[in-house]
Amino acid sequence: MTIFEGPDGRPRCRWAGGAPEFVPYHDAEWGFPVADDRRLFEKLCLEGFQSGLSWRTILNKRENFRAAFHGFDHEAVARFGERDVDRLLADSGIIRHRGKIEAVINNARALSDLVAREGSLAAYVWRFEPAPQDLPAPQSVSTSVASTAMSKDLKKRGWRFVGPTTVYAFMQAMGLVNDHVEGCCIRAEAEAARAAFKRPG
Repeated sequence: MTIFEGPDGRPRCRWAGGAPEFVPYHDAEWGFPVADDRRLFEKLCLEGFQSGLSWRTILNKRENFRAAFHGFDHEAVARFGERDVDRLLADSGIIRHRGKIEAVINNARALSDLVAREGSLAAYVWRFEPAPQDLPAPQSVSTSVASTAMSKDLKKRGWRFVGPTTVYAFMQAMGLVNDHVEGCCIRAEAEAARAAFKRPG
């Protein structure tokens, strides 16, 4: 059974039934294309924090993460030092994991270099959008050829906590693939948004 019937009686991806806060996230965000660098960076960071944890934990702390990391302004985060790491390790509103916190700061610095070379994070990530014929069935895999390629390239550029599974979850959420299952009431909306979306370049 891949479908969950929401409180309004409409069919959705089964995972949307996992928690009440999942329904608005599923309906308004997940799978809709994003070209905003700050939102893309935020999602890459939050997917890294999710590693080994549930998305519900991260989603419920998302506003705390935004406050702690200056709205995921990568230029501001790139200037964080040891004192900021100590501050974040003492912040009970986020996940207090030194490696993940330091990875966000490291990746903010790496992003500055990526933007200088590629123009924007959006232009970079959308180059990895898979061709329609290369797409597996929705929600049938946790990695893909495209996510593995992006992961490998980001690691080569010095990024951390960007394994193929983390990158695939990022691609699902940011609309690089439409992984809403067949029969989900949001699948057509996400597809229409992808069709109308102007790919950054």
